[in-house]
Amino acid sequence: MKLGAVIITMGNRPDDLRALLQSVAKQDGDPVEVVVVGNGAPVTGVDDFPFVRTVDLPENLGIPGGRNVGIEAFGPGGTDVDALLFLDDDGLLPNSDTAALVREAFAADPRLGIISFRIADPETGETQRRHVPRLRASDPMRSSRVTTFLGGANAVRTTVLAQVGGLPDAFFYAHEETDLAWRALDAGWLIDYRSDMVLFHPTTPPSRHATYHHNVARNRVWLARRNLPAPLVPVYLGVWLLLTLARRPSGPALKAWLSGFREGWRTPCGPRRPMKWRTVWRLTRLGRPPVI
Repeated sequence: MKLGAVIITMGNRPDDLRALLQSVAKQDGDPVEVVVVGNGAPVTGVDDFPFVRTVDLPENLGIPGGRNVGIEAFGPGGTDVDALLFLDDDGLLPNSDTAALVREAFAADPRLGIISFRIADPETGETQRRHVPRLRASDPMRSSRVTTFLGGANAVRTTVLAQVGGLPDAFFYAHEETDLAWRALDAGWLIDYRSDMVLFHPTTPPSRHATYHHNVARNRVWLARRNLPAPLVPVYLGVWLLLTLARRPSGPALKAWLSGFREGWRTPCGPRRPMKWRTVWRLTRLGRPPVI
């Protein structure tokens, strides 16, 4: 199984990027070809990695837009390779067998479409609860079948991308992984969370992104409008509105969230392809009904 990797960077973490590339180079088995996308900034300092190609974008297309460019660098839908790793540029693969484990997992189960890695802090080894893509997240060491995946630490079979399309460019940041996951599940693919496939990544709050609260709310609305059967759209969004209020965000955070929520209703969300009701049932059986 031929593997590639997509890494997007804004050019502000050159040392971290080099460390990540070194960890990719140390993977067991056949070499992993890498495409590094400069998202609004030129890629520098990678000339001594012969397995790396670069793409410089004149503007920041956001996380999904940048990753989609990386996918297409491996041919239409990424199909020049069998699977793609998506890795954050400040991450690190601490183990040399991750690529081999990815190959084994995909070879063992032809219905497995996406693998979500475990993210661990490099100093403490701890995994944040939000980095376990299921509701029952208290034990990050338990691997399981899940309904979404982590954007900067995963592997995707490229036949999934060829079949259901890539990430939604317009989302820019937040929930683009769940949008792809729901489309993949609706097409019959499976998603696994694997605790033995590890990416080291410093513990950081998601709110460090300037537009976090706005994008989270807007994209949540777009996600529902694009993918859910009509009766579930108001239920899903109503639950998330109540959860957000129950968490008592600060005044500025709530204002940004409500602004994004309104924008999500008022602006185009892209093509609407509601999932089948049997997919709703699959999600429910996996412990994450699409109303929360």
